[in-house]
Amino acid sequence: MVTDHKTLFIGGEQIPASSTERIEIRSATTEEVVGTAPCADNVDVDAAVAAARRAFEDPGGWSAWSVEDRASAIERLADEVAARADRITHFVSSQNGMPTVIAGPLESDMPVKIYRYYADLIRRTELEETRPGLLCGRAIVRRAPIGVIAAIVPWNYPNLITAIKSAPALAAGCTVVLKPSPETVLDSYVFAEAVAAAGIPAGVINIVPGRADTGSYLVSHRGVDKVSFTGSTAVGRQIAKTCGELLRPVTLELGGKSAAIILDDADLSGNIEGLFQATLLNNGQTCVVNGRILVPRNRFDESRDFLAALLNGAVVGDPLDPATQIGPMVTEVHRGRVEGHIARAKADGARAVVGGGRPAGLDRGWFVEPTLFTDVDPSSALAQQEVFGPVLALMPYDDVEQAVQIANDSSYGLAGTIWTADEARGIEIAEQIQSGTVGVNYYMLDPVAPFGGIKASGLGRELGPEGLSSCLRHHTTYLSTI
Repeated sequence: MVTDHKTLFIGGEQIPASSTERIEIRSATTEEVVGTAPCADNVDVDAAVAAARRAFEDPGGWSAWSVEDRASAIERLADEVAARADRITHFVSSQNGMPTVIAGPLESDMPVKIYRYYADLIRRTELEETRPGLLCGRAIVRRAPIGVIAAIVPWNYPNLITAIKSAPALAAGCTVVLKPSPETVLDSYVFAEAVAAAGIPAGVINIVPGRADTGSYLVSHRGVDKVSFTGSTAVGRQIAKTCGELLRPVTLELGGKSAAIILDDADLSGNIEGLFQATLLNNGQTCVVNGRILVPRNRFDESRDFLAALLNGAVVGDPLDPATQIGPMVTEVHRGRVEGHIARAKADGARAVVGGGRPAGLDRGWFVEPTLFTDVDPSSALAQQEVFGPVLALMPYDDVEQAVQIANDSSYGLAGTIWTADEARGIEIAEQIQSGTVGVNYYMLDPVAPFGGIKASGLGRELGPEGLSSCLRHHTTYLSTI
């Protein structure tokens, strides 16, 4: 069945789009059209930003609500998202190929946890303090909502990243204009239903699906106070340039080429699920996946055979099947990019010990075989460039110092993992990794802790109290003691 939308969620209502251009959403599994929606134009974006501005500035608007009232509304939103979990999971898996075994916990359950976390956090956050001065006065320092936030969300985790951006914004008292990716639009309409059902005031959240030009116009819009973007480093640089010229705050969560360091005492068989998650989550279409796997030279053959068995045993197929572990790439164009990386790796002398082609028996859908390369030069394109697919590079090291050097030899710095029987040793090595986040025998974002990258992996932090702080500005009032 094709889901055909004619309207956009602006100002608390589904209103007719100004644009006549349409977005056609295809199933990553069947290649068939599963839905259509308007592609927002500049007029639509203007309307969304104006609605967000009114909701923020009007007397009695969202920014003027009490902390308790905002927190209660966010909790209602969490309830409404939870009530639509099955539909969200289905739409996401149908559109981008994410296996439902992943989409359920990360696209439905995790957003609910994030909304509840920020509702609780804002209740516990002191937004004003009086500081005694060093001269003859004192100062009142108040943290106030930053204003209208443009939130640009990618296709790989559309609902999780929507929550990461919108939950702290709502808690802070900001309003949001959300731009979903054209590959994953259908689930955003379910989110709009949840927003309306939760009684979030009109204009506090507005949704304008669109392509790159829609995002560019939103980023540069004079009515926007801050931009929050998740996506490629190339696009992030352009957004940073625009925001720099406008002196506009921006948070950028960009690409990665993270490394998993397997130490000499690591128990591979005891960490199968964790290693699979860290290296192949969401078919490899995840910015934090560890596409480089570094192993001691004396355990190289063992590690190669272990990983080869892991990839060969992975169930590849329909993401709507609960047994599926690896689904298709999001689009035909993206599959072509991944296959281009594979071809380049082979041309550079790397050897595909597993995969390297398309799965047999899957003639429809944008599938790529889970692929493991050896004989990978640490300076090669495969070791340095983000693939964003189920492609792993296995490389040996002689000592831990060399492993850390290889891991840090990257323009990115987003994630990483250490695998060891000695947690204290793992923590010590993790602190040497030039990356915003590192896991020891595990990797998963947690709402309580800041997430983000360094180097080409981005600017700023999301999640944790730091994510809330990024939606607030400081205002100081100086007072005399006289």
